[in-house]
Amino acid sequence: MSNVVAEMDPRLRVWRIRVFTATWMSYAFLYFCRKPFYVGKSSLEEAFGIDAQVLGWLGLSYLLAYTIGQFVAGWTGNRWGSRVMLLVGMAVSVGCNVVFGFANSWQTMAAFLFLNGLAQATGWSGNVGSMAPWFHRQERGTVMGFWATNFQVGGVLANMSAAFVLGAWGWRWSFFVGSMLLSLAWVYFLFNQRNRPEDVGLPPVTGPAGPEEDHDELGLPVTEEVEIGEVDAAWTRDTRINVAVIGVFYFFVKFIRYAIWSWVPYMLYVSYGMAKDDAGYLSTIFDAAGIAGVITLGLLSDRLFRGRRAGISFVFIVGMALSCVALYLVGPTSLVMFGLCIGLVGFTLYGPDAIMTSAGAIDVGSKRKATLAAGIINGMGSVGAMVQEVLLGRILGDGNVAGVFATLLVRAVLAAGCLGVLLIRNRQGHADM
Repeated sequence: MSNVVAEMDPRLRVWRIRVFTATWMSYAFLYFCRKPFYVGKSSLEEAFGIDAQVLGWLGLSYLLAYTIGQFVAGWTGNRWGSRVMLLVGMAVSVGCNVVFGFANSWQTMAAFLFLNGLAQATGWSGNVGSMAPWFHRQERGTVMGFWATNFQVGGVLANMSAAFVLGAWGWRWSFFVGSMLLSLAWVYFLFNQRNRPEDVGLPPVTGPAGPEEDHDELGLPVTEEVEIGEVDAAWTRDTRINVAVIGVFYFFVKFIRYAIWSWVPYMLYVSYGMAKDDAGYLSTIFDAAGIAGVITLGLLSDRLFRGRRAGISFVFIVGMALSCVALYLVGPTSLVMFGLCIGLVGFTLYGPDAIMTSAGAIDVGSKRKATLAAGIINGMGSVGAMVQEVLLGRILGDGNVAGVFATLLVRAVLAAGCLGVLLIRNRQGHADM
């Protein structure tokens, strides 16, 4: 890899930086049009005269569309390319958040949350698909480890922005400010993203064939010299099973991530008596700790595990399960312990979350079908996010905070089990993760 990088065309180096930053900003800034709803739940509850269960149904409206949209975006991006899909998705999300700022009923919120879910669904698979043609597998763990900090950094900044604006000017301006910031990212993306090197007159990024590279429909290795989209090889049976296993894994991981995103600010306000803006600030510990987790796992997967993601991800997920045990046992005792525990969950969750669904999706689905693989995996994960919204809304409606923590623990154990299955498949020669 070092020789390849040393001999890299200077134009390719510049464009890789431009694509990296444009796609990073695209996904990070999408959170400014996603987080205000979660941070402002308690304010929406008061403004519209609703309760936690209705808030859960509102969240379900968004997540149902987000789940459907993941599968649609995976297919659309694979067929038509990511650029147009992402530009449209970001623009629609900006418009929805403007509407949220003027909404005067929960029914209006529900309708446009659904539309926003469809728009936001273009983000992950589209941006992962944009990155795939520009980098080799041998460097994807490190590159995608840094790149995938977008949803932690985006989450932290979006949380803090929404909390600050909520405290200063009210919940409506949280949505307005989010729209303004995503609009800026849209403009940057327009001028700096291209789907592949060939779109700017550069040759495709190539690399040596080998067991770590893409495979054709017969399971034989192919070189990366083949142009993206030139061959439309069918996935092997093993590939389909591996995508499904990672998707089930992501169902449980995304259940936990969205549970913490969606309900921690609400729980801190209702159950711990924190001010609304302070609750928003404290909840950023989860995302902030995740930044270090993603970078750490990405570096380890390349430097110690030679591009194999499943083993180190399994170690991290076991750590997440233990962190959930701590959250269940000592989380309710004090705000300090609660904050420490969700920080540990964030550190151990975000690495496997980001790497298995970005670099891992490219590895298992091939560069040519990275958008499709990422869309399927993220879509299956989004079902978990959708389920948690209704389930935890009902649990919290009864004031059962301990029940929430127990639910997260069970999902963490099941996620570890899925990666255990993938490790077994590695040993049997049915996977190369």
